[in-house]
Amino acid sequence: MSLFTPIEIGAVTLRNRIAVAPMTRVSATADGRPTQQMAQYYAGFAEGGFGLVITEGIYTDQAYSQGYLHQPGLTDSAQRDAWRAIVAGVHACGGRIFAQLMHAGALSQGNIYRNDTRGPSALRPKGQQLSLYRGDGPYRVPAAMSASEIAEALNGFANAALMAQQAGFDGVEIHGANGYLLDQFLTEGVNLRNDGYGGGIEGRLRLIVEAVQAVRAAVGPAFAVGLRISQGKVNDLVHKWRGGEQQATAIFGALGRLPIDYLHTTEFRAWQPAFEQGPSLAALARMNVTVPVIANGSLHDPTQAEGLLERGEADLVSLGRGALTHPDWPRRVAAGQAIEDFDSRLLSPIADLDNAERHRSARAA
Repeated sequence: MSLFTPIEIGAVTLRNRIAVAPMTRVSATADGRPTQQMAQYYAGFAEGGFGLVITEGIYTDQAYSQGYLHQPGLTDSAQRDAWRAIVAGVHACGGRIFAQLMHAGALSQGNIYRNDTRGPSALRPKGQQLSLYRGDGPYRVPAAMSASEIAEALNGFANAALMAQQAGFDGVEIHGANGYLLDQFLTEGVNLRNDGYGGGIEGRLRLIVEAVQAVRAAVGPAFAVGLRISQGKVNDLVHKWRGGEQQATAIFGALGRLPIDYLHTTEFRAWQPAFEQGPSLAALARMNVTVPVIANGSLHDPTQAEGLLERGEADLVSLGRGALTHPDWPRRVAAGQAIEDFDSRLLSPIADLDNAERHRSARAA
C-alpha cells in the first residue's frame, strides 16, 4: 500500500492517502465567518497535492459549543455561505474537503454567545487555557449539562452537518477527541455523572453514539461521516485510557458499529504503542473496525508515514505540523525533495494565519 494509492471513504474517492489534519487557526471573523485568507490557506493544501483536507474544528451551535475567539462556525446561513468559497477552492485544485464539527464543552475559553461553560460534570479542567488561542489562566468550572442542554448540543451537531452538506463539503468529521465535549463524556475522572451518560463505558460513550446517529440522520446515507478519537487531550497531553488495550478494544468495537465511513485516531507519535507495549492506537482501531482508519501524529517523516500503511496499521495518514511546514508535502515527497523540521514560530505567539504570514515574510526577507 502506497501513500499515493487512491482510496474511497464512503462515496468519496481520494486521489491519495494523505490528509491535512484539523488545526485550530482562530482566523475567522469575530462572528464566525471564514475569510478569503482562509480560502487561500485551505486551497494551498489541495494545490500542494493533499487528497483530503479536514478543516479546523468548527463550532456547531450558538449556545456552548464555541471554544475560541475567531473560531469559524456552521450555525447560520451567513457562516454556511462563507464556507462555499473555501470548498470551491479546494475542489478546483483536485482535493476533497471535510468539515470537522466541534463542541468545546468545558474547554471553551472564548465564546461570543455565552459567558459560562458546560461539561459532563462541574469539575474544573486540568491545565491552563491555551495562549496560542488567546486564552489565559485556568479553565472555568463548567456547569453539568442538563438533559435539555445535551439535546441542544446533539441538535447542533446535526444542524451543522446539514449546513456543511449544503455548503458543498464532501463530508464531515465529528470531533470526539482531544478533550473536547464528546471526549469529556468518554473520559473517566472527568465524567462523574450517575445518569445514562455516565458510569461504565457504555454510558460514557453514549453522547458520541448519539452525535453520530444525529449527524447521519441529518445528512442521509450517502454523505461521508467520520469520527476523530484520541487518548491525549489539549489540556492533558499524556492521558491514557485506564483500562489499557482491553478498554481500547471495547471502545473501538462500539465505534465500529456506528454508521461512520472512517475513524481518525491521533496520538503524539502515531506509530508508538498506545500503552506501555503492544499495538499503536491506529492499529487497535483497525483491528476492530471495518471502515478506513486515518492515523495522525508526527508523521511528517515520509518513512514513518509509509511504514504505518505498509504494516497495515492504518489506511491513510493525516499531517498537522508537516502540512504547515510544507503545504506541498505530497508533491515534495513524490519528487524526493527534502522535508524540513517544523518551526514553532509559525504558531507563536498566536496560532492565526496573520502570524504565520508575518513569520514567512520575515524569513523570506
